[in-house]
Amino acid sequence: MKSTYLIIGIIILIGLSLISLLTGVTNISFLTFMTDSDTRDILFISRLPRTMALLLAGSAMSVAGLIMQLLTQNRFIEPSLAGTTQSASLGLLLVMVFVPEATIFFKMTIASLFALVGTALFMLILRKIVLKSALIVPLVGIMLGSVISAVTIFIAMYYGLLQSLWAWIYGGDFSGVLQGRYELLWLVGFLTLFACWVADSFTVAGMGREFAINVGLNYRSVMLMGLTVIALVTGIVISVVGLLPFIGLIVPNLISMIMGDNVRKTIPYVCIFGAGLVLVCDIIGRIVIAPFEIPASTILGGIGAIIFLYLLIKQAKYAKH
Repeated sequence: MKSTYLIIGIIILIGLSLISLLTGVTNISFLTFMTDSDTRDILFISRLPRTMALLLAGSAMSVAGLIMQLLTQNRFIEPSLAGTTQSASLGLLLVMVFVPEATIFFKMTIASLFALVGTALFMLILRKIVLKSALIVPLVGIMLGSVISAVTIFIAMYYGLLQSLWAWIYGGDFSGVLQGRYELLWLVGFLTLFACWVADSFTVAGMGREFAINVGLNYRSVMLMGLTVIALVTGIVISVVGLLPFIGLIVPNLISMIMGDNVRKTIPYVCIFGAGLVLVCDIIGRIVIAPFEIPASTILGGIGAIIFLYLLIKQAKYAKH
């Protein structure tokens, strides 16, 4: 039965991808595709890269959120609520200040390194906290992220780069994704597949340090591996398309509420649902005020905030693993 749901999910995702390819100011049909070279250019240079970026970023950030929830043993946490994305943003800003001509690969590398340091700092703070209630963990992450964001905004204002920072990082807009500017996202696709492959290790690590060591798991290696995956995914996605808020929080929670906590079985659904949700938000953004667009992150943030509040108010029992 679950394999049937997986097939249905894949079919729906393919349908949404086709809608994404056909949605835009320029109408694309089979006839225009066959007869008009400009239409083919629009499809292959803009629409196809944009759709692939949506699929890769949505699935990868959802899996990154799932891994973070396992490592912190708390369902109310994800990269944007743990200082990870804020740290990556700080890294990008410093590159903009000191190496403005840097390549996108260099920006991605620095953003990922800063994301790794920020995530490690968050995990270190958690180890010092005696009482880890369902809400304390995300509150600590929000406070850490706020401090890092304050430093980032101060530096951006000092160097007159605040507008550029907001446009680059917080736009969450896929309209600028073109052929030649999104290919780094294939790296997060491979990282997502790697996370699926080692899902059992993350599951065991999520049961606690003592349990993981007792069953023979190298706890430190798995934690480092998980933090590295989270940091790389966050750094790459922010460098290419910007911030996607709440996606890593709401998708794993909704899938868990429906299908349970077996990560090995649920991680494919997390990938599909995450990619589909970002696709839907982007399609809505292209339709609502056409020919103009609303960034996908704006719509995703609204949906994510509502679901987050629902989880906080009604589903507190899901906060702890």
